[in-house]
Amino acid sequence: MGLPGHRRTSSDKHRRASHFALEKPPISKDKKTGLHHLSHRAAPGATEYNGIKIHRKGSQRKIEKLIKKAEAPRKQKHEH
Repeated sequence: MGLPGHRRTSSDKHRRASHFALEKPPISKDKKTGLHHLSHRAAPGATEYNGIKIHRKGSQRKIEKLIKKAEAPRKQKHEH
């Protein structure tokens, strides 16, 4: 089994770690809503991306459920 030829110095460690620095993510601003989002991804709540309609699975059912819940009469709690 091979062994290291020499001890790794602190300068070697710093030189290697110089590539670990974090970079800022590329952020874009949506033209219609003005919301900030990652580049090449749809803004949160957007219905279109580059002229293409976005389909979200189950979103129509979720909206219908919210409407039904809002229209339903609320039951009053009884105190004992």
